[in-house]
Amino acid sequence: MSGFFGLFYAIFGILFIWTLVWLGKIWMIIPAIVGFPLVAPFAAAGLYEMSRRLQKSESFGWFEILIVVASQRKRKMGWMAFVTLFIFWVWAYQVRLWLAIILQNSSFSDFGEFLNIVFFTPQGWTFLAIGTCAGALLSAALFTVTVVAMPMLLDREMDFVSAMLTSIRVVKKNPLVMLTWAAIITVTMLLSLVPAFIGLIFTLPILGHTTWHLYQRAVSPAEG
Repeated sequence: MSGFFGLFYAIFGILFIWTLVWLGKIWMIIPAIVGFPLVAPFAAAGLYEMSRRLQKSESFGWFEILIVVASQRKRKMGWMAFVTLFIFWVWAYQVRLWLAIILQNSSFSDFGEFLNIVFFTPQGWTFLAIGTCAGALLSAALFTVTVVAMPMLLDREMDFVSAMLTSIRVVKKNPLVMLTWAAIITVTMLLSLVPAFIGLIFTLPILGHTTWHLYQRAVSPAEG
């Protein structure tokens, strides 16, 4: 069942990249691949619910889990999805901005030519350096406000702002642990994308279930 969510996420990623190729947005492929893991926390809602039920020794099947996932659009997690997608949109926009500023005189007729310009020219190296720094800042911001907030909103009835503030406090009080976890997520997700997104079938469930247990250790249980 966990693998199903990983497979769904992987297929979505493949279709997303195929759509960019079909639209001729070759220059967006690398930013899309790098930025794609940003939306993983929202995709892991079903994994959080499975972990929650397993922890309480509750039985469940496909119907129970999928109902919970579908119901999140009516709860506060929908706002967190908006925050996640907004940051992903900002990521894509800033890539396009730096592309226009730094590689304005370059043309990309195919993906191979784009890779050659980005990785083997001084302008491409500048683009990669600036884009990497900007992406790291956006990723750090998103990680800070969602790492605890996502499972917390599934677990409790509370507003998304309070959940984000709780997530920020957890990161602030445990910087080394959370930085290490962020690095593990980043490396694991990026390596999972290499074999045509197939690695996500295995790694997304592991990271999702682990995030749930991290949340349980980091945040005091709700009263009652």
